Amino acid sequence: MSKNQVLEQFEGPLPTSMGQCFPSERTVFRGLDLHTAFAEADWFELYIFSVTGRRLARAELKVLQSVWVYTSYPDARLWCNRVAALAGSSRGTAGQALGAGIASSEGAIFGRQTETGSADFLVRALAGVKAGEALEQVVREELKRNKRIMGYGRPVATPYVDERIPVTLTMMAREGVAIGPHFQLALEIEAMLEKVLGRRLPMTYAAVAVALPLDMGFSELECNLYMQPGFLAGMIPCYIEALERPSGATFALRCDRIAYTGVAPQTWEE
Repeated sequence: MSKNQVLEQFEGPLPTSMGQCFPSERTVFRGLDLHTAFAEADWFELYIFSVTGRRLARAELKVLQSVWVYTSYPDARLWCNRVAALAGSSRGTAGQALGAGIASSEGAIFGRQTETGSADFLVRALAGVKAGEALEQVVREELKRNKRIMGYGRPVATPYVDERIPVTLTMMAREGVAIGPHFQLALEIEAMLEKVLGRRLPMTYAAVAVALPLDMGFSELECNLYMQPGFLAGMIPCYIEALERPSGATFALRCDRIAYTGVAPQTWEE
């Protein structure tokens, strides 16, 4: 279909099945009346409904929300928090700070891309195991193809258990949310990686953060959308603290304090 054909097909009123506002009357949110169907809902419940179109059990919502809570670190050294802090240092608005912080949270090593890659592998690995493939072969083929498996090996603390995993397991037990097939497979992959590599490569929170919603019926896209605001609460204190310092006083560093071993300074000629 050509660009002109697309424009002709979609010219006019915007078709939607997601919702619409009727001022002074009502607002439809994914087929439900926002002000009656969600009169007693909290914001997180509405957010998950916006992502999935489903209303989850309270226990499931509490566990999913705890993932956001347990990963809200108000440490300005963390990459997305640093962006928010620097925005505050330059006197950017809160919207600029938080928007830029969320955008930078999609990093490939620490952020959303890691979760996306982990979700992709867990889905493919579970399908392979269900089809009769040996987990060891699945893991070896993935390592051969991609050199690493997303969701295993924490860059800043590789040998250690991610501190957020035990508290998440405790929350799941308290709320009666069982370990599902994706989560169970994630644990088995951790053990298999040690066998294949000959060293421990512990599971990170990225694997947990996607295994949980996958086991609740989320798609890979829905997992990504669910986690988008996950670091937000940790960014805000960093932004506020930067505002309390003088402008430009956050992460101030002289050039001569940087240990540089790269290419020597070059003289630009006309």
